[in-house]
Amino acid sequence: MSLVADPGLIAEGEETGSGRQHGYLSYVGVKVLGSIGSLLFMLVVNFFLFRVLPGDPARSLGRGHINTQAQLDAFNKTYGLGQPLPQQFWTFLKNTAHGNLGTSIQYRLPVSQLIWDRLWPTLLLVGISTILSTVIGVYLGIRGAWDRGSVFDKVSTGASLTLYAMPEWWLGLMLIAGLGVGFGFVPGLFPTGGLHSAGVNPSSLHGILDTTWHLTLPVVTLALAYLAEYSLIMRSSLLDELGEDYLQTARAKGLRDVLVRNRHAVRNALLPTTTVIALNIGFVVSGAITVETVFSIPGLGLLSTDAIGVPDFPVLEGTFLVASGGVIAANLVANLIYGWLDPRVRT
Repeated sequence: MSLVADPGLIAEGEETGSGRQHGYLSYVGVKVLGSIGSLLFMLVVNFFLFRVLPGDPARSLGRGHINTQAQLDAFNKTYGLGQPLPQQFWTFLKNTAHGNLGTSIQYRLPVSQLIWDRLWPTLLLVGISTILSTVIGVYLGIRGAWDRGSVFDKVSTGASLTLYAMPEWWLGLMLIAGLGVGFGFVPGLFPTGGLHSAGVNPSSLHGILDTTWHLTLPVVTLALAYLAEYSLIMRSSLLDELGEDYLQTARAKGLRDVLVRNRHAVRNALLPTTTVIALNIGFVVSGAITVETVFSIPGLGLLSTDAIGVPDFPVLEGTFLVASGGVIAANLVANLIYGWLDPRVRT
C-alpha cells in the first residue's frame, strides 16, 4: 500500500481552504461597503432632518435682543445659517470630514467638547445597564428554555415581557415615586436625579460611591426595560437547539445534562444573542434620552433634548452623528463576528 498522498487531493484541499478564505474576505468587503454607504446616507439625513424642525435659533436665543434685520443677519452669518441650503450642506460635509462638528449655538462652545464632556455619563449609565441586562437576561433565557413550562419559565418570561412593554420614562417615574420619594412611612432610599451631589469631588472615593448611589435607579430602570430583549432571544434560540440530533449523541456518550447544555447547546444558541449584544453596544453611545431626562443625568440624551428646543443644529447633528456612527460600527462588527462563527451566513 502506498502512503504517498495524491497531489490532486492536496491541490483540491488547498483550493478548498483558499476558497473559504476568499469567501470570507468577499463577505467582509461587502459588509464594509454597506457600512460606508449607510454612513454616507446617515450624513445626508443628519443634515436635512433637523432643518425641518420648527423654531428659529436667533429668535429663541435672542430673547428680544435681536430686533433689527442687521442683528439677525449678523447672527445667521456667525453660525452659517444665512447661507443657501446647498452651501450649508457642503460646508457641513467638509467640516465633518475634518473632524470639525461646529460651535454650539446655545452654549457657544465647540460641539466636540460638549459631546466629550457628556459622553462619560452616558457610557457609565447605559454601559452598566447593558451589562446587567445581558448577563441576567441570558441566564433567564437559558434556564427558562432548559426547564420549559416550569414555574420559573412562566414567571421570568411573563415578568420580562411586562417590563419590556412599559415605557422607560414611566418605569423610571414609578421607581422614583416608590424608592426615591418614598410613600407613607417608608422614606426615600435613593436620589431622584443628578449624577452626584453638589460639592462632592467625583474623582474621590466618596464621590465614586455618591455617583454609584445616584445611578442606581436609572441603571435599574434601563436594565429592567431591556431584560426581555436578551432573555427571549436566548430562550428561543436554545429551544431550537434542543431538538438537534447532536445533543442526543452527546447524551449517548454519557455526558450529564449540565455538560450537554453548557458545552454544546448554549454555545450554538449564543450566536443570535451575540449579534444583539454587539448591536446594543452601539446604542450605548446614543444614550437613553428619556431616562436621562427623567433622572437629570447630564449625558448625550439630555444634551440632545435641550438642543431640540432651540433648535441647536450643530449639537443635534453632532450627537446624531456619534449615535448613528456607533450603531453602524457595532452592526459591522456583529456581521463580521457572525459570519466568522457561522459560515452559512456568508452565502
